[in-house]
Amino acid sequence: MALFKNSRATIRVMGNSLRPEEVTRLLGYEPTVSQRMGEHIVDPKTGVVRIAKTGMWRLQAEQREPEDLPGQIDELLGKLTGDMRAWATVRETCQIDLFVGLFMSSGNNGLSISPEQLLALGERGIELGLDIYDHSED
Repeated sequence: MALFKNSRATIRVMGNSLRPEEVTRLLGYEPTVSQRMGEHIVDPKTGVVRIAKTGMWRLQAEQREPEDLPGQIDELLGKLTGDMRAWATVRETCQIDLFVGLFMSSGNNGLSISPEQLLALGERGIELGLDIYDHSED
């Protein structure tokens, strides 16, 4: 099984009533980026202003080349609290997912995630979302 060319992984916490500073306090780590619903956000490249449709707290792992999703999961969860009560509090008003981009290097790539990592995501109520990009789209 060939590895994916690279991988990107981000834990996202989303909710209309999300207060980034409260999520940071509960999870124990500053986000890579955050926003409140209704906040005016300026795109740094284009200068275009948009209004946030929902609150968002995101923590990005370092991009890995070749793909190392298990390492990214360990990196992200290692930065955040292991207190399941804190995760449950966040889930009361927000959705949590691990958004992953996987970029293929050939027509057939694969990866494995250990039962321990799947359990760690599940215990925290983190949904796993995979976007897989064909190598011909590079």
